[in-house]
Amino acid sequence: MKDILIIVLSTFGALFILSSSVGLLRKPDVFLRISVTGKASTLGIGLVLVSSALFFNNYSVTTRVIATIIFLFLTISIGGHLLARAAYIIKTPVWKGTKIDDLSGQYDEVTHELYSENHDSSIKPEKSENNI
Repeated sequence: MKDILIIVLSTFGALFILSSSVGLLRKPDVFLRISVTGKASTLGIGLVLVSSALFFNNYSVTTRVIATIIFLFLTISIGGHLLARAAYIIKTPVWKGTKIDDLSGQYDEVTHELYSENHDSSIKPEKSENNI
């Protein structure tokens, strides 16, 4: 029974990693590519790691797997957010099928601040002595 569970988990993990790599090639813009790789590859790697923890059935391997999964969930989501923000700041072209830009009018291009409500971006902040 344990062997079947290991086979199922590792197979699903490999399929999610495969779908992530296919999505990376097929998606038209950087924002969709970040979304696909951030979600599918994280789940795929997590499933493969869980199957390896079940296979080895050792306390030290299991704790390393749990620590690695936690580290992956934290770093991939933060890294994806930072990549998307950097792509938005440098005005990376979006896919022609994109209908709504949720950050339009909320992002100040000078200070790179994101406002929680619509903000008039034509008003530029005054220069103070602290801003060099």
